[in-house]
Amino acid sequence: MGAAEPEVERENGGVGMKENEEEMVKQNTTSSVGGGPRGAVAEEEMEQVTRDVEMGEMRYLEEAAQAPPRLTQTDYHVSMLQRLNPTNPLRIAINGRTRVTTPSPAPAPAQTQRSVAPRSTPTPQQTIASLNSRDYTNKCSVFLFLLHMAVAIGLVCFLLFKGVQGFLQANSTVKIKEKRLLKYLLPQVEIASLLSITLAFAWQKAVRHWPVLMVHVILWSTFIMSLSAGILLLCFQKPATDGVGVCFIAFSIGSGLYACWVSQRAKFCCKILVKSLEPVTKLPDINRPIYIMLGVGFLWMSLWILAVIGALNFYIPPLIIILLVLSLAWTTEVIRNIANITVSRVVALYYLRGMQASTQICFQRAVTLNLGSACLGSLFVPAIEALRIVARGLNLLEGEDEFMFSCAKCCLGVMTTIFRYGNGWAFVQIAAYGKGFVKASQDTWEMFEMQEMETIVDSDITSSICFLTGVCSGSICVIVVAAWTFTVHKNYTATTSLLAFFIGYLMTRISMALPHACVSCYYVCYAENPQNRFFDDTIRDRQSLIKMGRDTVVPTPRVPGGRYARR
Repeated sequence: MGAAEPEVERENGGVGMKENEEEMVKQNTTSSVGGGPRGAVAEEEMEQVTRDVEMGEMRYLEEAAQAPPRLTQTDYHVSMLQRLNPTNPLRIAINGRTRVTTPSPAPAPAQTQRSVAPRSTPTPQQTIASLNSRDYTNKCSVFLFLLHMAVAIGLVCFLLFKGVQGFLQANSTVKIKEKRLLKYLLPQVEIASLLSITLAFAWQKAVRHWPVLMVHVILWSTFIMSLSAGILLLCFQKPATDGVGVCFIAFSIGSGLYACWVSQRAKFCCKILVKSLEPVTKLPDINRPIYIMLGVGFLWMSLWILAVIGALNFYIPPLIIILLVLSLAWTTEVIRNIANITVSRVVALYYLRGMQASTQICFQRAVTLNLGSACLGSLFVPAIEALRIVARGLNLLEGEDEFMFSCAKCCLGVMTTIFRYGNGWAFVQIAAYGKGFVKASQDTWEMFEMQEMETIVDSDITSSICFLTGVCSGSICVIVVAAWTFTVHKNYTATTSLLAFFIGYLMTRISMALPHACVSCYYVCYAENPQNRFFDDTIRDRQSLIKMGRDTVVPTPRVPGGRYARR
């Protein structure tokens, strides 16, 4: 009995410490299964990180910057015990001995209850902080865009006033012209707006539900619809409609050749599209910003159409209409990229943190903090894509003659610089980390080069699919509006056809921001962390086939004789 007492005293820390020791043993036992006070602390920490990432508060950043380095699990327990009784090292040793005999803690499922899926590979504390950036990006671009919008709104209101004034106070000739425009031009263009927004919803829903089928449908329906629109306009046998019809037929031939050219790449595109759309089913409200942007775009286009009618009775109508067209193109591109950034942040947080972020808060960030990057990217990305097409064409003609060879080399050199300082993949890092457009473009392309993915992303056809979807919608609007206008007023057929195509194209491009953003997030987040459990071996298998020469790859237009390019 006397020999047993010291053992009991060592294990329990004495009679006066019995209650504290029982409490500590209870903590050790409950923490091994993920519950108890330490489990609650871990849950609170996870909730705090989630709230900070979603709300963008600076409190967590300040605490993270001032906090000491994160301790390991064993160091954390020892540190906690030292704070409880720093003057009793014997108790610390005994507790450490006691903790060694307890089973190793199992993963706590309660820590991932707020996540929509299992958490990915833990990211460093610096990454968590950078997801919470509160800096405004590209402020000069925001200023220019807001100034442009102020001038555009003023011009639209002035032209609306001139249109109403000409209808009410002008002489009989102007009044007759105004009535003719309102009767034979306005209804068709407004119907084109309604048809375009309907097609926009239909295309996006079809792509989300049947991605594999819709890739092939879009490629060939664009060829058929643009060819049909061109033939219809040629049948009217008027100089203006003949010119527009020839353009449609030329484009249809090019789109048909492109559909044949990318047929071997369509299979991989379908795989990536299917994989990238998987998070959409777990994020039920992700389409809300698309609906908002489509509504805003429809209202602005309705006012814009009235302004175009008013410009026909003002000085230098062609110049005014060209300025209105350029303004509408930039505005709708900004609207599309706001939706793109919103969806990109929601999906990127799903991949990087395994969490379901608030779509509303992500949308608020897109229209405030990231608006400058959206404005700057809206100016440069379309031009970059156009130059990319030119570079691809010149790259195919390289070596045919000396002049074309020199042009191809020059263009490829320019494209190398452009792709490093500005590309469409940058919107993912703009949304996730709040970077500026140029910085995000550089960092994204460096990640692609680090993972040897530049050839794969160069040969991706998702952006082309989204572009062709817009062209297909515009062609359908042209067929409907041109046939209607020709029966009521033949002289307005070419004008209404161009307006209908422009409106149909822009509205559909806004709706296709969702699949485009999902695919971009898949590539960029994979390049950042290829070991993430959300990604399978699709890209790795593709890289292996390219390296072994068993897969067809289009030569990249950026770098002559690229890493995996085959002539």
